[in-house]
Amino acid sequence: MKYYSEFMRSLKSSEFTISGEIDPPKDVNPDEVKEQVKHLKGTVVAANVTDNPIGDVIMNTLAPCVIMQDLGLEAIYQQTCRDRNRIALQSDIIGATALGIKNVLALTGDHPKMGNHPQAKPVFDLDSVQLTGMLRKMREGSTLAGTELENPPEFHIGVGISPGVEPLEPEIIKLEKKVKAGAEFAQTQVIYDVKILERLKDEASHLDLPILPGFAPLKSIGMAKFMIKYVPGIRIPEETMKKLEESKNRVETSIEIVAELIAAARDMNFSGVHIMPVGMDIHVREMVERAGEI
Repeated sequence: MKYYSEFMRSLKSSEFTISGEIDPPKDVNPDEVKEQVKHLKGTVVAANVTDNPIGDVIMNTLAPCVIMQDLGLEAIYQQTCRDRNRIALQSDIIGATALGIKNVLALTGDHPKMGNHPQAKPVFDLDSVQLTGMLRKMREGSTLAGTELENPPEFHIGVGISPGVEPLEPEIIKLEKKVKAGAEFAQTQVIYDVKILERLKDEASHLDLPILPGFAPLKSIGMAKFMIKYVPGIRIPEETMKKLEESKNRVETSIEIVAELIAAARDMNFSGVHIMPVGMDIHVREMVERAGEI
């Protein structure tokens, strides 16, 4: 297999691979991106750049990708189906790979009604399976319309999965379709329950696909309750909630919870993990180091 990125090379090796996440700023100041890169670099192999999550307006995904790669941290460029039709999606990929992007994550995208522009019209010209197939077709040398690409883009294709939804079977079926369409790795929606990790490992064991479970620190009880109520598939064990409620140092407790989940994923022989810092970038290294001590 030809490797275009260090991230994919790591995933296909025996290394426990860690990816991170960059939250683009809501204005034109790049310093926030640079600060996040400073904390993640050296701990994660590559980092996602989110594409207008929940439909809020933030800096275009490509700009932080280029900034972070210039600073030495490999990017995972997110593409969602929500805001762009197939013409724009293909154009973006050609531009992104011309600027050195080697990893792409194909996602459906949150509906605009969730964000600060609920009146915006969603596009959804393609779904995430079709987007995955489009990316593979472009890499093989043609657009969706069949136009030949003399210099095809070179990148690796990732997809998402929500392992906490009930029932899980439709998610696994969809993941199978994504693999058939060209997926080379998967990152999950955020997980807090080890039982969900165990079920995912069992249900996806037949797929030759590196899967990185996603973890994010719970900075407060309020955040935990919000996620349980509004984010589909999120389950937080009572023991974890109790630990947060009784904590005298929420930051320390958040680090401990993520470290334990990373260690659990490692012990289950997952290919690696995906850490979403949600503002706690400065503590990601400690989360990983502490997991190594468990």
